[in-house]
Amino acid sequence: MALTGRTAALALAGTLVVLALRSVTGLVLVEGLLLAGVAADLLLAVPVRAVRVSRRGDTRVRLGETARLTLTVSHGSARPLRAALRDAWPPSAGVSPRRARLAVPPGGSAALEISLAPTRRGDASSVCVVVRSFGPLGLAAWQGRLAVPWTVRALPPFRSRRHLPAKLSRLRELDGQHRSLLRGQGSEFDSLREYVIGDDVRSIDWRGTARHSDVLVRTWRPERDRRILVVLDTGRTMAGRVGDAPRLDAAMDAVQLLTALAARAGDRLDLIAIDRRVRARVSGVGRSAVLAAVTDAMAPLEAELIEPDGTAMASAILAQARQRSLVVLLTDLNPAALGENLLPHLPVLAARHQLLLGAVADPRVDALAAGRGSAPAVYGAAAAERARAGRTRISADLQRRGVVVVDAAPDRLPPALADAYLALKAAGRL
Repeated sequence: MALTGRTAALALAGTLVVLALRSVTGLVLVEGLLLAGVAADLLLAVPVRAVRVSRRGDTRVRLGETARLTLTVSHGSARPLRAALRDAWPPSAGVSPRRARLAVPPGGSAALEISLAPTRRGDASSVCVVVRSFGPLGLAAWQGRLAVPWTVRALPPFRSRRHLPAKLSRLRELDGQHRSLLRGQGSEFDSLREYVIGDDVRSIDWRGTARHSDVLVRTWRPERDRRILVVLDTGRTMAGRVGDAPRLDAAMDAVQLLTALAARAGDRLDLIAIDRRVRARVSGVGRSAVLAAVTDAMAPLEAELIEPDGTAMASAILAQARQRSLVVLLTDLNPAALGENLLPHLPVLAARHQLLLGAVADPRVDALAAGRGSAPAVYGAAAAERARAGRTRISADLQRRGVVVVDAAPDRLPPALADAYLALKAAGRL
C-alpha cells in the first residue's frame, strides 16, 4: 500500500481544523473521514495481482542510437485501472519516461511507449515493473512489482563506417571490377592481356607471347576465401583511455571495419577476445552475418585489469587457425607487455601465419613531446619521448620478425588497418 501527496495535503488541512476546534470530537471526525477515504480508495482500486504487463520491442541498439520498447498493461477487473508505472532500468540505460500514468478501461489494455538511449556499451536489463493502482479518490494505492524481464544490448558504435565506401572502391580495383588503370597483384591467375608501358616485366607470359605477335602479360586477382583470425586483447593495457574512451573501444571500431571489408572481399573471419582466458569467440559464421555476430560478441566486453597470458593467447591462435591465416592482433605497443607475452611465441606464430598487429596510439604523447615552455613541460616532453622511443623500438623488433605493424590514433586506426589488409591482399601474402 502507498499513500499519495493528496492524502498528506488533506491530513495537513485536517490538522488546521483540529487546531481551530480544539476538541477531541474534531480530531476523531477528521481522522475518521480521512481513514474512510483511504479505505474506500483501497477497496475500489484494482489489485496489483490482477494486472498483467508484457513487453515487446528492440533487443539490440548501437551506442548513441535509441531503442524502442512497448509496455502493454492489461487486467481482467470490472473496475477501471488507474496506474502509475516505473520501469526499473539502470541509470546508464537512459530510459524515458522513467515514470508514467495509464488509465485502462475495465477488462481492457493500454500501451506505453518507452525509449532507451544507453550511455554505456553492454547489456542493460530490467527485471521488473513497479505498478501502483490508485482508487478513484487518489488517496491511496496498491503497490507491487511485476516480473517482466528484458535485456537490451548496447552495441559498440561503428564510427569508421564512413571509410567503408572508399575501402570497397579500392577492393573493386584490386578485384578488377572497377574501371581503373590499376591491376590486381594477387596470387590467383586472372587473364592475359597486351603489354603496355609501365607493366612489370616480370609479369610477361613468354609462352603466350611466343604464340602471338604481341607481348602478353599475366594479370592476377586477389585471393578469395582466405581465413582471417582477429585476436582482441582484453588485458590491462587496453583499459588505458585515449581521449574519452578506452583503447579497447577504438580497437572494436577497427575490428568492425575490417570485418565488413573482409566479408565483401570474400574472406572468412573469426574472432577471439582473450586475456588470460577466452572472453568471446566467433567462429564459422557466414559472410552475410559475420559483422552482426562479431559486433554482438564484442558488446559486453570490458578490459580486465590483469596481465594477458601470452602462452594462452598463442595456444588459442594455433588451435583456432589450423591452416595458414592472416592473424590480426589488436593490442597496445607496450614494450614490457609485448616483450613478456608475445615475443617469445612469435617464431612459431610467424612460421605458420601472416601476422598483422594494430595498436592505438595516444595523440597526447606527440603534444607532450613538443612542450618546451617551462620546466614541467620539459619533463613531460622527456617522458613522452621515452614512451615514443619504446614504441618505436618494439615496433621495429616486430617488423624484423615479419609482423606488419599499424600504430595509429583512434580515429586513424580503422582505415589504416583496412589499408594494411588490402595491401597484404594485393601482394598475395594472405
